Amino acid sequence: MTQKATHFKNLIGGGWQDSSDRNTFADVNPADTRDIVAVFPQSTRDDARAAIDAAKSARRKWEEVVPPSRGKIVFKAAEIMEARKEELARILTREEGKVLAESRGEVARAVDIFRFYAGEGHRMNGEVIPSEDPDMMLYTEKQPLGVVSIITPWNFPVAIPAWKIAPALICGNTVVFKPASLTPLIGLKIVEALKDAGLPDGVLNFITGPGSTVGTELTENRKVAAISFTGSYEVGDRIYKSRAESGGMPRIQLEMGGKNPLVVLSDADLQKAVEIAVKGGFGGTGQACTATSRIIVEEPVLDQFTRLLVERTKRIRVGSGVEEGMEMGPAVSDAELKKDLDYVEIGKDENAKLLCGGKRLLGRGYEHGYFMEPAVFTDVNPDMRIAKEEIFGPVVCVISGKDFDRALELANDSEYGLSASVCTNNLEKAHTFVHRIHAGVVKVNRPTTGILVQAPFGGVKKSSSMTFKEQGKAAVDFYTFTKTVYMGIKP
Repeated sequence: MTQKATHFKNLIGGGWQDSSDRNTFADVNPADTRDIVAVFPQSTRDDARAAIDAAKSARRKWEEVVPPSRGKIVFKAAEIMEARKEELARILTREEGKVLAESRGEVARAVDIFRFYAGEGHRMNGEVIPSEDPDMMLYTEKQPLGVVSIITPWNFPVAIPAWKIAPALICGNTVVFKPASLTPLIGLKIVEALKDAGLPDGVLNFITGPGSTVGTELTENRKVAAISFTGSYEVGDRIYKSRAESGGMPRIQLEMGGKNPLVVLSDADLQKAVEIAVKGGFGGTGQACTATSRIIVEEPVLDQFTRLLVERTKRIRVGSGVEEGMEMGPAVSDAELKKDLDYVEIGKDENAKLLCGGKRLLGRGYEHGYFMEPAVFTDVNPDMRIAKEEIFGPVVCVISGKDFDRALELANDSEYGLSASVCTNNLEKAHTFVHRIHAGVVKVNRPTTGILVQAPFGGVKKSSSMTFKEQGKAAVDFYTFTKTVYMGIKP
C-alpha cells in the first residue's frame, strides 16, 4: 500500500518555495508507518518572516475588494472542495488516521463553513446610530485587522483551518497559515482550493515547520495584527505570555484543552446514554478537545450503565480508517500512543479499576500502526490524575455521583471548561444543568463532541483565552474592529 511521496512546498506571496535551508520532514500514515504520505519544508523563522511580509504587502489591495466579492471567491472554493470531497476525505484518513466516515463528515463540514462565511460577505454591515446633532450622521463600519497568523492542530485538520481562514478572509484580512506538522497535506488542499478559486497572490500564505521556529515567529512578529491558535493549554499559555513580553498588543484568540464531563442521571435512557458516551469518548480515537473524558453517573444506575458501556466498548471495531465499517482508527503518532498507554498505567497505579481495553493492538493489520484498545476505568476518584488531566486519547473514566447535585459538582471540578453534556429525561434537571455547568458548550442528550458552524464556539477557564468566540457571527467580531464615524452633513 506504500505510495511514492510527493515533495510539497510553502506558498509565499503566490509562489511555491522550499525552506530557505532546504530541510524537510516526512508526513507519515499513522495506520501504516511504511507509508510516507508526503514531504514538506521544515521551514525557518526567515521563511515565516517572508510569509508575514507577503501578507502585509497584499493587505491593502485585498481590503479594497468589497466583501460580497470576497464571498464569491470563498463560495467558489467551497464548490471546488465539494467536487474533491472523496479525494480530500481519503487524504485526511491516510494522514490523520480517523475512519473514513468521520473524514467524510469533516470535509462536508468544512464545505459548509466556507459557504456560511461566503454569505457573511453580504452581511458585513455596520450600524446607524441616532445622533443628537441634526446635521451629523453617526454610524459604524467593520474594518479588517491586517495580517492574521493562524495556527491549527492535527485532530481536525480540515474543519478548524476552515473556520479560522474563511472568516479571516471574508473580513478583509490577509493570512499566514501554519498547519500542524502531523497533518500538513490536508491543510494544503484547503489553500489550493482557495487559490484555484481566484484568491489573489499573497492574501493566503501557507508555511510548514516546527512551532518552536515558525510558530514562534508567527506569534511574536509585530507585523501580525491578530493570532488565532487552537492547541494545548501549555502552548497557548506560552503564546499569550511571550506576546505580552514582546509587545505590539495584537488581538489573540486561544482555544485549548478540555476535560469534558458527561453526566448520566438515573432517569436517562441508558442504552442511548451509552451510545452518546461511546461517540463522545472514542470517536476520532478520543483525539478531540471536546471529547468525553469523564462520565459521571448517578449511583442508582452506576452498575448497570457501566456494564452496558463495557459491553459496547468491547464491540468497537479498531483498524485502519480506510477500511469501511471501522469505528476507531489509530492514534495520530507514536508519541500520542505512548502518552495514552502511559495514562492507562497511571490509572492502574492510582488504583482505578481498568474494566476493558488499554493495551496496544499488535498482530495482523496492526503491526505497522499506532493502534490501541479503547479503555474504560471505574472506581475513579476525582482527585486522580486520569480524572483531572487531559489525556486526548481513547480513555474514559466512570465516576460515581451520589445524586444530581453531587454529579454537577463533580462535573464542575475541573480546570477546564470547554464542553459538557447531561443525559436525562427530566426537563427541570436539564435546565438546571445548563445554567449551573461551567462550560462554553452545553448539551442535553447529545455527545460532548460535534458543533455547528452557525453557533459560537469556545470554552471558559483553561480551555480558552475567553476573548472572542469562534464560528458563527462571533468569528466576524474577532477578525474585525469597529470604526465609529461622525459624519458632519454641513461644514
